[in-house]
Amino acid sequence: MSGNGKPHIASLSVVAPPFALGQAQSLEHLLRHYSGKLKPRSMSIIRKLFAHPGILKRHFAIDDVDSFLTESPDRRIARFNRWAVELSEKAILNALANAGLTVNSMTGLVVNTCTGYICPGISTYLIEKLGLRRDMKVYDLVGSGCGGAIPNLEVAGSLVKNSAEGVVVSVSVEICSATFQMGDDLSLLISNALFGDGASAAVLWNRSSGLELIASASYYVPEDRDAIRYVHKNGQLHNQLSTNLDDLVRKAVSQVVVKLLKPVSLSVADIKHWALHTGGEKIINAVKDEIGLSETQLNPTRRILAEYGNMSSPTVWFVLNEILQEGIESGEWCVMAAFGAGLSAHAYLLRKS
Repeated sequence: MSGNGKPHIASLSVVAPPFALGQAQSLEHLLRHYSGKLKPRSMSIIRKLFAHPGILKRHFAIDDVDSFLTESPDRRIARFNRWAVELSEKAILNALANAGLTVNSMTGLVVNTCTGYICPGISTYLIEKLGLRRDMKVYDLVGSGCGGAIPNLEVAGSLVKNSAEGVVVSVSVEICSATFQMGDDLSLLISNALFGDGASAAVLWNRSSGLELIASASYYVPEDRDAIRYVHKNGQLHNQLSTNLDDLVRKAVSQVVVKLLKPVSLSVADIKHWALHTGGEKIINAVKDEIGLSETQLNPTRRILAEYGNMSSPTVWFVLNEILQEGIESGEWCVMAAFGAGLSAHAYLLRKS
């Protein structure tokens, strides 16, 4: 089947590591390991965070909890390397199979991550493990944080658009547990109750089947970069989150939605499906109220938050996959929206063919 010049998402696969912990189990491990090491106020905050009903369990790229809590920085980056490649490989193979394709069909690969740095990037490991063509277009993207899946999709979409028979795979993978630290810093306490690990792979092609890529938009607020970012402390990544992040994100997402929909003469009311990054319950509620989404439209986001937490960049793909499982009718609109470091917000408008 030949391409028609209109990039589509042909198929999607999302993958989480098999090791999962309920929030009560996670709390039990943390209390046992850190009692006496953290301030009483921090221990009280931890108990409240892990008791919140918005998250039930999360998946982690670890073999056991005890070695994870005591691992060295060197072992941590080795774990990131191993699991980032393994989860990405599995997601790619599943996504290709879902589209009726094999690795021999691939002409391009775009990978994004923010939770670990290796050079050369994850893509070269995938080329080797999957036996991919050595002359394909390959990009490794870093620095966009939780919103990174959508800039990735923009790059992948441009590669497909420029190749009539192209098949490009967009991979988002995060091993958030590879940035684990514990301390009395509120950002760390929140992060350790919120983040999990996961990967996604989306196959893009030029055939009139799947979700058509219509338009994208981004909005940056660099003066608020300190509200959500990684900083380096003691040679490790330290997650930094502002207490008013929900207010900042709500404004940024509102801006990016307007910039996405206005040029194509659509409004929020025209969009039935919303694949919104989980972020956290306060942020979900703030965005819901700001742009006027219904609780029904946010059910997929809340289900992913409950079952996986916030996996950073692949999370928005998990939400879209949930929507696809429910079913999208031909002609219906869907907006993918994510936000993260920068401070930035990104959105992509999709239409079911």
